[in-house]
Amino acid sequence: EIDYSLNSLPAVSQPYIDLDLKGIVYPGGNYTAPPFVAAPFTVPDQSDSMLYLAISEYFFQTSSFAYYTAGAFNITIAEETCSYFNISSEIFGSIIPEVAQYSVTPYPVMLKLMATETPIISLQQDSFALEIQGSMEVFAVLPDSTTQSLFTMNIAANTSIAVNIFDQKLMGSLCLNR
Repeated sequence: EIDYSLNSLPAVSQPYIDLDLKGIVYPGGNYTAPPFVAAPFTVPDQSDSMLYLAISEYFFQTSSFAYYTAGAFNITIAEETCSYFNISSEIFGSIIPEVAQYSVTPYPVMLKLMATETPIISLQQDSFALEIQGSMEVFAVLPDSTTQSLFTMNIAANTSIAVNIFDQKLMGSLCLNR
């Protein structure tokens, strides 16, 4: 849910109306205050366009916090998806010798991905950066449909995303920094 309210009275003059809105994203029905404070920012003074829209880092941070709190960053990739990409316990066994010793028979796998901390979104000059801490647990799916944990690993990813308009289309590029 998005709670938006005016920070100050609208500034109305002959050429423009300036609305200073504060938007906070909450998990549905849970209006817990986020653990960070909105920092003020200014929009460069330009008058060559009809509409200017500025979205602060705070809006993205509260969105990330709401999605994390709601569990939206917890994903299970099931056997059907893994078989489409040919991921099996045999592939992990060739990378991790302990898995090869434990799982001699190749089984389909299931991946459970989860964020362990609220992802951090920061705005840059021409892009924004996303830092996410998480873990991945890999399960072998046994013939009787039960699962057996093969291994768990921690993940730290830092990406940057640039958005551009090209041929009247909004295009994005994603770069994995580490």
